[in-house]
Amino acid sequence: MLATLPELQETDFPSICRGPLEILQVNMGYRCNQQCVHCHVNAGPGRTEVMDSRTVGQIIDYLHRSGLKRLDITGGAPELNPEFRQLVINARKLGVSVIDRCNLTILEEPDQEDLAQFLAEHNVEIVASLPCYQKENVDKQRGRGVFDKSIKALKRLNALGYAQPGTGLELHLVFNPIEPVLPPSQCALEQDYRQYFTEHYNVSFNNLYTLTNMPIKRFGSMLLSTGQFHGYMQLLRNAHDNSNLESVMCRSLISLDWQGYVYDCDFNQMLELDLRINHKTRVHISEIMESNLEGNPIMIADHCYGCTAGQGSSCGGSLL
Repeated sequence: MLATLPELQETDFPSICRGPLEILQVNMGYRCNQQCVHCHVNAGPGRTEVMDSRTVGQIIDYLHRSGLKRLDITGGAPELNPEFRQLVINARKLGVSVIDRCNLTILEEPDQEDLAQFLAEHNVEIVASLPCYQKENVDKQRGRGVFDKSIKALKRLNALGYAQPGTGLELHLVFNPIEPVLPPSQCALEQDYRQYFTEHYNVSFNNLYTLTNMPIKRFGSMLLSTGQFHGYMQLLRNAHDNSNLESVMCRSLISLDWQGYVYDCDFNQMLELDLRINHKTRVHISEIMESNLEGNPIMIADHCYGCTAGQGSSCGGSLL
């Protein structure tokens, strides 16, 4: 919350406004089978926030009325929500393409044996977290045994056709730095990932996305506790590139929390920086069924420098 990180309350980040809406991003709850040190959601096994069926129904109604054709589902581990599969099924019936932000290890959970098959059958695009291609670094960041489970899950997805020529099943990986530094070149790192996984595990993927760690929630608390918060913020500020402002994800995306309230992005959601329409706060998905948000001012704070630093960062990887 902002109260925990007071340095984020005031900012000189440039003012920006929304463009045409292209993506609805939905956080189905903060429960997760992992508890990663870099998690900006503070997700974990003990979280109880879970989206209910009524809110899922409102999301489907919004997709139908708005004609939006891209749904990005996240969490926590969104697949742990009992409504996850129904949301996917109903969105696909509307012709909406669906992204599942998957931590991979969820595919190896005892009650999720058929999850990979379900995702393949509904042509769900998978964006999978795998913050390094080396086992030691992944287990340090995400927990012991995570790397081996992730490789097993990737092999299962490949066997179902993911990242295989001609199937149309897309599988992308996501890299986050372990230390408070900017990500390296996305193109160069993708080549390293591809070579390493091909040679050592015979695993395939489509693209690698590099994401900058946001100085909020669990990662922000780590920075504060180790005395690195101000240094990291200065790094982000110094690396700001104005050309990234045209492509930041908040210009074409809205983010819903597990209760259906609307935010400019997932990071603002975690900081409780509500999307505002005519000064109204706590806007719910049910209130924007017929709304055109283009031109609406975007709520900003210092963490926004994380999206414009260096090559830029978004849910789809680097911006440059």
